[in-house]
Formats: sequence, structure tokens, C-alpha cells
Amino acid sequence: MEFLEHLIKSLELFFGCYSIFYISIYCLLGILSFVEIRRYYATAKFLHKDVLIKSNNIVGVSIIAPAYNEGKTIVFNVKSLLSQEYPKFEVVIINDGSTDDTLEKLIEEFSLVKVDFFYQEKVKSYHIRGHYKSTNPIYNKLLVIDKVNNKSKADAVNAGVNSAKNPLFICTDVDCILRKDTIAMLVKPFIESPKKVIASGAAIRISNSCEFKEGMLYKSHYPKNFFARFQELEYIRSFLYGRMAWSRLNGLLLVSGGLGMFDKETVIAVGGYKKESLGEDMELVTRMRRYMHEKKEQFAIIYIPESLCWTEGPSDRKVFMRQRVRWARGLIQNLYMHRKMIFNPKYGMTSMVVMPYFLLCEFAVPILEVVGLIFIVLDIMFFGINYNFLVIISLSVYLFYTFVTLISIYLDQLIYKQYSNVKDIFILITMVFLEPFLYHPIITYASLKGYFNFFLNKEKNWGVMTRQGFNEIK
Repeated sequence: MEFLEHLIKSLELFFGCYSIFYISIYCLLGILSFVEIRRYYATAKFLHKDVLIKSNNIVGVSIIAPAYNEGKTIVFNVKSLLSQEYPKFEVVIINDGSTDDTLEKLIEEFSLVKVDFFYQEKVKSYHIRGHYKSTNPIYNKLLVIDKVNNKSKADAVNAGVNSAKNPLFICTDVDCILRKDTIAMLVKPFIESPKKVIASGAAIRISNSCEFKEGMLYKSHYPKNFFARFQELEYIRSFLYGRMAWSRLNGLLLVSGGLGMFDKETVIAVGGYKKESLGEDMELVTRMRRYMHEKKEQFAIIYIPESLCWTEGPSDRKVFMRQRVRWARGLIQNLYMHRKMIFNPKYGMTSMVVMPYFLLCEFAVPILEVVGLIFIVLDIMFFGINYNFLVIISLSVYLFYTFVTLISIYLDQLIYKQYSNVKDIFILITMVFLEPFLYHPIITYASLKGYFNFFLNKEKNWGVMTRQGFNEIK
């Protein structure tokens, strides 16, 4: 009993110190994020996007979007992707063995015919059935690939990489709605940076409850669905508060699979996306960073504080849990696959700062939360808890958590004025104070389940994401 009491007291000290460490890290990230956002807007007009849009001598970009059983929305989504304001781009749609009418709808709507195509497998991909081009010159930028499904988005994107003709490509989901200037905005860092830019990204927003017209965002609304509401909070916080800070440090380890522009040469050099990875977007960026460190070549991965993409978030509990469990498993899988990089000075910032952060502040947090709760219960049962300590720590973490989110929302409204409806803003702020109690426990449970599945080697596939479709205004 004396040993247990000593252990609990030691854990109280540990959790107190860890809380201070955690809050300090996020304060630093907040400062860096603010500095980077300010720098971005101070230099945004040096190379205006209109110069790129009107240029005849500009780098080509391919938009790669896999589609699996997307018959319900595929025509709308492809037309949206084709509406980009950029002089030199193509849209590569991969019909990844759909069992519905996805391919048939594409063929009918866009007047597609099967063509002879010189296909080189520069990165590994499963069997290709054929390539399709349109007989209608209006859709000459569209290329459709029909392939056998291999239960992996990574495999489908690799087929797109092999077929893409341009040196840069955007990886996105076919259900994503991109702002018309997305290509121009994402390509700017590749032109402006003195270092070799190997990837760039931007903020993603939840499209649930939003209104769209002619493939573009018409009116933004805060989601009505329980899960979508809290996902929107997460996205605002992670993109504006987190990724902008890591962009400032050139320490980005993740460029979202929903929207990211990549240097195709570097992606091919590292072997493309890995089919066996459940966090293929993070794993690819980690491998690209490793490759550039080993080449001893200066490089950059840059995020911009612009909302360029809207995607439908899971509104069903089962689909949501499936997504988050796999995200958690993808995190631990990536850290394990690249464990030899951690604290290896050969890999610079990646190994000495970025990966330790993901290990200590992303992976470890759900575990520490549960361990902390267990020992609080033991302390109450056997020793009489130090309630002053508990209240101070709990209140500090709660207030800091809500403060970070509120600051992110303030920046979001200041920069984008995303929600003009006062009711939407009021509900959004209300959700900030409810998130730690209603939503965070679900995320913690999903994370622990993902870790558990990783160690048991369970659930290797992503599963099917059911779509509700976009609210399109005629």
C-alpha cells in the first residue's frame, strides 16, 4: 500500500510536469502560427495568383482523384474539378473497381471512349483495365483510368501518378470541392521558395450543410450533424493553429490526403504511396523528408492559411469511428515504420523535433489520459485525493483547450469570415465549450482502439465511406 501511495504521488508530479510541458508546446505553436500567418499575408501580393492564372508559361499540374462507388455524385464532382482557373492542368479520375454505375455515368456524361495510352508503372499499382478520354473538346482536360480494386486508396493514387503527364500533382478525394483558384494558390510556394518545395497544402473545411452552386461553394453553414460539427472545430484548430506553426518551422509531417500538391519526381523517387499504410498521406511525407535528408538537399513543405477545399465529413457514428480508429492506427504504424529515424541527428528537424512531438504529444496523450483517470480513481478509493491539485490541473487543461480553439475560430473569422450568420457563430462557439465533454472522449476511445488494433494486426482496410451528397442550389 505504501508503494502504491508513493507511485500515485509520483504520477501526480509527472502529470503536473507533463501538463506544463504540453501547454508550453502549444503556446509556442500558437506564436509560430500567428507569425507565419502574418508573414503569409504580408507577402501574398508579391506574386499574385492572377499572374499565374493568366500566364502561358507556367508549370503543369495534374489533379488526381480516386473514385470508388461514387455514382451518386461523380458527375457533379468531376465538373467541379474541371472548373479550375489555371492555364495548364488535367484531371485524372481513377475508377477504382467500382461496383456501381460510376464508370457508366462518367462515360455517358463526358462522352468517353477507351484510348491507347502509353502507361509506365513508375510506382507500383494494381491491374489497369484501360484509359478513357472524351470525344468532346470541352472535356479535353479529363483522363479517366479504370482499374481493378486492390482495397487501397494508395494503390489507386499510384495509378494516377503513373498516368499523370505534369511534374506537379494534387492528391484529393473525388468528393472534395476545390476553390477555383486552388491550383494557383498551391503552386505559388513551388515558385516562390528558394528551397526545393516537395509538397504544399492548405486548409480543408467540412461541407456538411453548406450550399453549392455550379460546383462551387455558394453559402457556408455550420454543420447540423453532431459529428460534423466537432470535426469542423478540429479542422479549424489543426490547420490554422497547428499546421501553420509547423510550416513556419519547416517541420510538416502531414499533408492531408484530401488536398495536397506534390513534386511528382520526388514521390516517384521514394516509391509512391504504400498500399499497406493506413495513414498513407503521413507515411509518404515522412518518407519524402527522409529521402531529402539522406540526399542532404535543402527542401521545404509549406502550408498556406487558405480554405481551398470542402469535403463531406462522416455523419454516421459507425463510419466516423471507422475513420478515426484507422487514423489512430495510421499514426502509430507510421511512427513504428520509421522508428529508427527518431532522435537520429542524421534526419535533422524531422527526427529531433517533429517525430518526438508526434510521439509525446499526439500518440501518448490518449494513453496518458486513461492512465491518469485510473490513478485518480485509485487515489479517491484508497488515499483521499488532493482535490486542490485535481481541480487546478483539470481546470487549467480545460481552459487552455478551449482558449486554443477560440483563438483559432477568431483567426478563422478574421481571415475568411466563413460564417456570416450570427446563429452559426454562436453555435460554433458553444460547441467549443462542450467539445471536451461530448466529443473528446469519443476521440480518445477511437485512438486507443486504433492502437489496440495495430498491436493485434486487425482491420487492415479503410472500409467504405458512405456519402450523403452535396446540397446543390439550382
